[in-house]
Amino acid sequence: MSAPAVKSLTPEIAPRRAPTKLARLHPLPLRIMHWINAAAIFIMIGSGWRIYNDDVLFGWLHFPDFLVIGKWAQYGLQWHFFGMWIFVLNGIAYLSYGIATGRFRRKLFPIRLREFVATVGDALRFHLTHDDLTVYNAVQRVLYLGVILVGILIVITGLCLWKPVQFSELAGLFGSFQTIRLIHFLCMSAIVAFILIHVTLALLVPQSLVAMITGGPTVNGRPPAVAEPVRVAAPAPVVEPAPPAESAEPAGPMPDSTKER
Repeated sequence: MSAPAVKSLTPEIAPRRAPTKLARLHPLPLRIMHWINAAAIFIMIGSGWRIYNDDVLFGWLHFPDFLVIGKWAQYGLQWHFFGMWIFVLNGIAYLSYGIATGRFRRKLFPIRLREFVATVGDALRFHLTHDDLTVYNAVQRVLYLGVILVGILIVITGLCLWKPVQFSELAGLFGSFQTIRLIHFLCMSAIVAFILIHVTLALLVPQSLVAMITGGPTVNGRPPAVAEPVRVAAPAPVVEPAPPAESAEPAGPMPDSTKER
């Protein structure tokens, strides 16, 4: 009779899930920088219009006094410099945050021409929906990326207007002083147009405005399983029953039944 076989079982390895860490669509640092930037732009545009009225580029354009900041051009300059430092420092923090956390890469790229054309077509037919706040469509990506580039350009031209001698080499890239003023004015116009579109969309989709105040929905749901094993108690060994013993051969020859007959 053979010995009973014992089936060896190795301890099971169960995946352990990483602890859940809920993240908002708009983290708190981003929301703070957003509203600081909004205040800085408001100051810069209003004071910039005050400066413009003192030396207009276009004879037909003059901003009314109730829209400008500063009673005289000198006061407008002081307000403009105040807003400029807030805008620049906050902009550096925003760009650093977006690059370091990978937010720009996730939210603004890739940009596909076919998707952009299709999104513009949906918008023109009033079929554009924005139910999922966590995903930017192609038009939003282009607008956000474009306004970032315009913001960088308006700071560069502003420095050339402020310190044309100290930044003479940089100013030389744009040509004359009046050309720099024109580029600066066009950048301001692009930012104003973006603000009008941005505010209009926020009013049409109120949850996007609420999200910029509260943080919005969470963007990471159930955490993925990680490779770190967790030992689970192994079950008791299973003892397999021994096979039945073979019957022994008879010692003598088998009796012949035909002889008994």
